[in-house]
Amino acid sequence: MRVSAVSYLNTWPLVWGFRNGPQQGLFDFRFDLPAICAAAVGNGEADIGLVPCGELDRLQLDFLPDLGIACDGPVRSILLISQRPFDQIRTLAADSGSRTSVALTRIILAERYGCRPEIRRQSPRLEEMLSGSDAALIIGDPALRLDPEQLPYYTMDLGEEWTRWTGLPMVFAVWAGHKAALTRDAAEAFLASWRWGRDHMDEIVRQACEERGFPEPLAREYLTRHIVFELSPKHLEGLELYRNFVRALDTFAIPV
Repeated sequence: MRVSAVSYLNTWPLVWGFRNGPQQGLFDFRFDLPAICAAAVGNGEADIGLVPCGELDRLQLDFLPDLGIACDGPVRSILLISQRPFDQIRTLAADSGSRTSVALTRIILAERYGCRPEIRRQSPRLEEMLSGSDAALIIGDPALRLDPEQLPYYTMDLGEEWTRWTGLPMVFAVWAGHKAALTRDAAEAFLASWRWGRDHMDEIVRQACEERGFPEPLAREYLTRHIVFELSPKHLEGLELYRNFVRALDTFAIPV
């Protein structure tokens, strides 16, 4: 079975068993940006992918309900950074890695701040993004390399804003595919890989420091406090609310 997983640090615990544990060799893995994971499943290059939740309905995919990339508060790696107050944003440079984060930003700005900026796709380099737009959306590892408290701009953690507003967790990505691929054996393998990662978190944090250059306290806090990997009924409730908002958006007209 072919699997497309996200290359960001936040996926490492989910795939650790496949990379370093007893689940090695069960599936044929490739690592991509979130939007490319969705495309790979959608066009048949992968059977299962860690798909951004904003793509589930567009691609008509089912998903495994037990695991994902989620948060119950600040997520730390999805940041809206603005030169203006949030209700005055007219143009937004968006990291091209994930439509889910772009849709979440559009939902929050529209519903919370009455703001509907023009979206411009751009590589995640903050100063370049802000040189031509009022605000920037940066996700994943590039966002982790920023210290929001040290930035001379308005900053919003999108996970924190969503959970404060809705009272529900936010789910960003899930293992998804067409129904035939989501077998019980596949579900058990993904759970086993995550459990191996959970039990080897010290090893994951150490390698994150060595390979990605993240400070140990940041990597540990991010993977053990900010990111939630096991989905509860509340997470699934939050996911359904998010999907309802996405269905109401003209999300699929976002330039890619």
